[in-house]
Amino acid sequence: MRHDHLLTAKQLSRADIEAVLGRAREFADDPAAHADRHPGALLALCFFEPSTRTKMSFETAAKRLGGDVIDMGAVEDSSVKKGESLADTARVVEGYADGIVLRHPSQGAARMASEFVDVPLVNAGDGAGHHPSQTLLDLYTIDENAGLDDLTIGIMGDLKYGRTVHSLAHALTNFDVRQHFVSPESLRLPRSVRYDLHEAGANVREHEDLDAVLPELDVLYVTRIQRERFPDEEEYEKVAGQFRIDADTLAAASDDLAVMHPLPRIDEIDPEIDASSNATYFDQAHNGVPVRMALLDLLLGGDEA
Repeated sequence: MRHDHLLTAKQLSRADIEAVLGRAREFADDPAAHADRHPGALLALCFFEPSTRTKMSFETAAKRLGGDVIDMGAVEDSSVKKGESLADTARVVEGYADGIVLRHPSQGAARMASEFVDVPLVNAGDGAGHHPSQTLLDLYTIDENAGLDDLTIGIMGDLKYGRTVHSLAHALTNFDVRQHFVSPESLRLPRSVRYDLHEAGANVREHEDLDAVLPELDVLYVTRIQRERFPDEEEYEKVAGQFRIDADTLAAASDDLAVMHPLPRIDEIDPEIDASSNATYFDQAHNGVPVRMALLDLLLGGDEA
């Protein structure tokens, strides 16, 4: 990796991505063989927003590498409740750990915090901004199912506020990928993201209807409509439940279509899909462990990092 911190998928070159995914495969093949790779290393988990998969998989990754974690705990039980700034929290936590994983509701928070610490910091989600470690496990899952070149992917749902979408779209510009974005008009990709993709020469199309593009997709990446990001409840109600995948939907899809979702889901994928060969979202979540093991290994100075 060329960077001490991982803040955005824009940092990642194709070589960076391939290095992480290659190491992740080594860890996935034989996790026990790496149990003493970083003995005594401490990873600090600072989550200012709820998390299940990201937080638990980082903790699992650290422990499987021989390290351990310290957890800031709930915001309401921390000094943040007393008015402590993010900069001060980051400075304090830096003294306790060899690396920091930060999730925060404010876009740009991870970048700001990284300016105050000398240990590696990973952005685990900053509002509607970026979520680069999720992107790496998404790429790993895509590569396992369809490959990363000569790929046609549909990304559907909340494209405006979806940080997983923004990160993935940027990372995919490193590969030969046709990206189709499906959403209501009100939840289109932000103009800044569309501009960046255009500047990167990405092959991008936008749609309001999945049916027009579904048959040609290798991967369908579904996201939930994020109620917590909407400034107006009425606007949320207008789009809630507008896109939903069920068996009837997939009748028009390729038999080999991989259906992905960063989770949690609400009602955008019918549970009847779970048992189908198309469903990859639980494998996708599980892939977070070897991918985050690889990421931590590289950031903490593993061999040939």
